[in-house]
Amino acid sequence: MKRGFTLIELLVVIAILAILAVAVVLVLNPVQLIKQARDSTRISDLATLNSAIAFYLADQSSPDLGICTTTYGRFTAATTTSPFATAVSTSTVSSTAVSGTGWVDINFASTTGGSPIARLPADPVNSVSGSNNYFYGYACNDTNKYYELNANMESTKYANGGGSDVESTDGGDNSAWYEVGNSLTL
Repeated sequence: MKRGFTLIELLVVIAILAILAVAVVLVLNPVQLIKQARDSTRISDLATLNSAIAFYLADQSSPDLGICTTTYGRFTAATTTSPFATAVSTSTVSSTAVSGTGWVDINFASTTGGSPIARLPADPVNSVSGSNNYFYGYACNDTNKYYELNANMESTKYANGGGSDVESTDGGDNSAWYEVGNSLTL
């Protein structure tokens, strides 16, 4: 006599597995996890770039922060939305060169021992579409040697009001953007 599973038993097992799969997807929310990973990259990128600029300022006797006016900002993607309070004139520069021609137009290669970073970071999404503004921004005041770097968070965890909110708690003047630098009011 052969023993095996009946059709009903197989259907019950398949139904249970389907319910567990749906529950796992709802609990883990893979889309939100991907957004959180990109936000972690943004936070890390701006921290690295902030350290590189601080090192450059400390290393150079006459540092040049690039094209700096109180009304000018540079972005990695074309946008009409400026996260900076005073930067209303903008330009888009997608280059990640560290020789002064990148979106942060500081010549990092002039630091003692060479550039502290191999290339400028680019936002993981780096595009503007509707209300989705995901790009990096740079503004500066060369006279006072002030600068600010900005990024927009994508996940509900790191965005304004999220569990690990970095946008409204960074000390800057724009609670909808993550800001780092030595002057967060540009």
